[in-house]
Amino acid sequence: MLLADFGTTYCKILDTEQDAAPRILPSRELPPDFRADLATGHNARHRSKQALNELIALARGGRRLVREESFVLLDCGSRDLKFVRFAKGRVADMGWNTECGASMGFTVELLAAYYHLDYATMRVPQGGFSVTCGVLGMSQIFDAVVAGASEEDAVACFVRGIARNAWRFAGNPDRLHLSGGLCDNPLFLACLPCEVQPLGRFVLLEGLKECLPDDPSSLQ
Repeated sequence: MLLADFGTTYCKILDTEQDAAPRILPSRELPPDFRADLATGHNARHRSKQALNELIALARGGRRLVREESFVLLDCGSRDLKFVRFAKGRVADMGWNTECGASMGFTVELLAAYYHLDYATMRVPQGGFSVTCGVLGMSQIFDAVVAGASEEDAVACFVRGIARNAWRFAGNPDRLHLSGGLCDNPLFLACLPCEVQPLGRFVLLEGLKECLPDDPSSLQ
């Protein structure tokens, strides 16, 4: 069965009968006729036989991967932020932020390419910008550079601001499980003011696995 997490900039795909591990493909390279059996993500309804809400996929993926009764799981995507809080094995709270989380992951990737930066070698800044939107927050980078800051330091302050905003959105937890592409960003992880457990980019696919029907032919 073909499963897909249709992200804004990247698609995560798993063929349960052929793939040993999920594949990542830039969304712009996805063939126009590609169609999954079961999918989640912003384009799932148009590209799959059956679509699952992203928050539900996140919650089920978290329950599948995290061996704890109570925890907070935050998904930082290219375009938005989503979190699920479990208490005593049940979903106690969840949220989805498409406005104040706008394009944070995408902007972080864009800045690294534009300024030729390596987040693995950048230092965590002592202070940071107040960032609630990735796109609008870029103006603070430009202002800081004009004022004499290095491009690397300005972007680091921006990333710290994004990390703190995401943490507050998840409810200021002492411990956080993280999903999404920013799991691979060492600077972002170091800027989160709590204990962090990165789960990687395939948590929503794990949630789809929880929803696989006994009879695949039922997905029509």
